Amino acid sequence: MAKSEARTVGVRTRGRAFAALVAAAALVLTACTAGGQQLPAPAPAPSGSTAAPTEAPAGEARTLVIGATAEPQTLDPTATDAAAGPQALLYNVFETLIRLDSAGELKPLLAQAWDVTPDRLTYTFRLNPSAKFSDGSPVDADAVVANIERIRTGTVAPKLKRAMEVVASTEAVDAQTVNVVLSRPSVTWLFDMAGAAGIVMNPTGFADAGSQTAGSGPLTLDRWTPGDSIALKRNDAYWGTPTRFDEVTFRYFKDPNAMNASMLSGQLDIISNLQAPETIDQFSDTSRFTVIEGSTEGEVTMAINNGAAPEGVPAGTGNPALKDVRVRKAITMAIDRKALLDTVWHGKGTLIGSMAVPTDPYYEDLSQLYPYDPEQAKALLAEAGQTNLTLRLRPPTLPYATKAAQFIASQLGAVGITVQVEELQFPRQWIDTAMTNADYDLTIVSHVEPRDVLTYANPAFYWRYDNPAVQEAVKKGTEGTVEEYTTELRTAARLIAEDAASVWLFALPNLVVTQHGVTGVAENANSSLSFDVTTIAKA
Repeated sequence: MAKSEARTVGVRTRGRAFAALVAAAALVLTACTAGGQQLPAPAPAPSGSTAAPTEAPAGEARTLVIGATAEPQTLDPTATDAAAGPQALLYNVFETLIRLDSAGELKPLLAQAWDVTPDRLTYTFRLNPSAKFSDGSPVDADAVVANIERIRTGTVAPKLKRAMEVVASTEAVDAQTVNVVLSRPSVTWLFDMAGAAGIVMNPTGFADAGSQTAGSGPLTLDRWTPGDSIALKRNDAYWGTPTRFDEVTFRYFKDPNAMNASMLSGQLDIISNLQAPETIDQFSDTSRFTVIEGSTEGEVTMAINNGAAPEGVPAGTGNPALKDVRVRKAITMAIDRKALLDTVWHGKGTLIGSMAVPTDPYYEDLSQLYPYDPEQAKALLAEAGQTNLTLRLRPPTLPYATKAAQFIASQLGAVGITVQVEELQFPRQWIDTAMTNADYDLTIVSHVEPRDVLTYANPAFYWRYDNPAVQEAVKKGTEGTVEEYTTELRTAARLIAEDAASVWLFALPNLVVTQHGVTGVAENANSSLSFDVTTIAKA
């Protein structure tokens, strides 16, 4: 389930203007092999990581402890659309045929090379013959085919299943070669294969995937303590470059101040994303800490239940008044998003006006499309006959969401909308209630998935939004050329903004704190969602 500038507190700086150059260079569609030309990506934020990692002195305990907020509800990253599973497990425990590096570029992983036919329908992957699962069995073509078919036909997260809808057939040509045939060209499919949709787990572990891990990565599961932590240990039989740590632990905190205290006392090596930006000056001692300010794919979004759903999908319990675009516009114009950003997130982040962040190639600044205007909001509500409206705002128990909910409730109250704030425990209660059953009027969450403007073309997604013009633009874009992809997704982003399908509050920055001597941490959170520890070292 989440770009910003750098400040000088032991921080690397990235130039915003350079992002446009990277966007132009990244959008090249061609056959791709390892070491060759790359396929198109959403424009990566320039910059990669801290200084190159160094090995810890021999004989020292090699442990890494990472503080995080959102805990996985399962050890199977393909089971839900939530970002918490990939954050801890993708690339660390589970690997994919190809991966995204810190600059957002596709690189070989389990596949040492791949190519695409000129019609963009057949992908051939050549596997690394050295690759093996943690039990020693080979990562072969049969295992890859089994995993793709599991996503296509099994019980997995709806978004991952949609990513595989374009696949017509898979074939194990030989032990090290896989062919995948698409039913239509897709600009996005290969990039989906670098994320959770492309995870290759040992087929023998499918049945227990929720509670055990059966991957091929440099780490394996040591122990999972729900509500507290996930501990990973070194995979001594790893087929690639081994990790620098004997154990890596992700510790989960509901209270950001408790996480800060653990960092200040030396119990944590890294805060993966600072959840109390107003406390950033606690880490200003550069002899002890490094503060990294980069970008994420995260759009902090106040979802509006639009009340549409295809057959077989729960329609949800959204207030029918929200089907009226005048009401949705009024809600948008009643919220001072600049004041919200300053109040809720210490001014860290970028104002946005649609489901796109500045590093997306189709980004357009729409933040002032419906500017803050409480008097106009009142007029729209009166025109719609909604002068006594009551709405349920059901945020997850995440710091930015609960803070924003209180701010928004006050501002909507000022234009005559009564807001009942009902917090939902994250992740399980919020996912079950809001995301699965659409039992809400308004809710707030940061969507960190790549190209998530595409979700507005899916009426089954939890905002229950059905707009044929958006669906047509997305279809043309994802099946067309790279240029058409950029143009059509920009069109889709503008259409949903004009329709006030949601309220886009701000783009969430990547605020990371490390202990002095921890190196190799990526500055920008890329669209894979992984907190990749394979590049990290500790002096």
